[in-house]
Amino acid sequence: MQSPFIVELNEQNFREVLEGSMQTPVLIHFWASMSQESADLITPLQTLAQQYNGAFTLALLDCEQQQMIASQFGVQALPTIALFVNGQPVDGLGGPQPIEAIEQMLTKHLPSQDELQLQNAQSMIAQGNYVDALTVLQSLAEELKNHGEVKLLIADCLLETQQFSQAEALLETIPLEYKNHNEYKQLVSKLELHQQAADSPEIQALEAQLQSDGNNPQLAHDLAVQYHQVSRDEEALALLWSYVSKDLNVLDGELKKVFMDILTALGQGNVIASKYRRQLYSILY
Repeated sequence: MQSPFIVELNEQNFREVLEGSMQTPVLIHFWASMSQESADLITPLQTLAQQYNGAFTLALLDCEQQQMIASQFGVQALPTIALFVNGQPVDGLGGPQPIEAIEQMLTKHLPSQDELQLQNAQSMIAQGNYVDALTVLQSLAEELKNHGEVKLLIADCLLETQQFSQAEALLETIPLEYKNHNEYKQLVSKLELHQQAADSPEIQALEAQLQSDGNNPQLAHDLAVQYHQVSRDEEALALLWSYVSKDLNVLDGELKKVFMDILTALGQGNVIASKYRRQLYSILY
């Protein structure tokens, strides 16, 4: 089985593989064709390594072909399983073992399958792959899905995939201690902006009205909300700024609120948001 997580151990690479346990745990399987139990364990171990998706490296050592290495490890029985972490053996099993026994051993030293899946989903979200991330998150155990951090991740994916009613329902169940987190505030801002835009006129109609009535803050408000919903955030902020920069309280402060909601939804790392934050601070302080 070709995989970056599975290697054949030999005299040329065994030192490098063991040194690799300083970064990623290495599970060595000592086997030989003369031991049917050890040979039969190879495929289940390969499947397990694929499921763990890089949380450990599976190193297969053929004791018949690599007798010198096997003797250095003092292998007494086949199969033998040895787990190395930070260059040192930390656990192991000797003699015929069901794959379940090896899984139980690994759970003492490695993240659980659900924890690995959660890490995988977070990577997907960072890459903008909200559809697949949502599928992974929804497959997690119920206990883990009830954690506040996981609920926020699921709500983010629901919003990004335009499942607004489900996102709203989930956000209502967020534990109180998470409601001061920036992540929660950003999600609520996204939802509020969607709700404001849901029944507004089409962008083209609003643009035409604003063009004929060039100084109408209510039209500017409605158009900016629509712009944001289709990710035209720079246009939305520029339009709002043309009013807010002259009067922070225009439309009883509603334009400023939408302006701030968009900045919050875009987050701290967004270049456009940073630009307008600086401009806002320049007139506030």
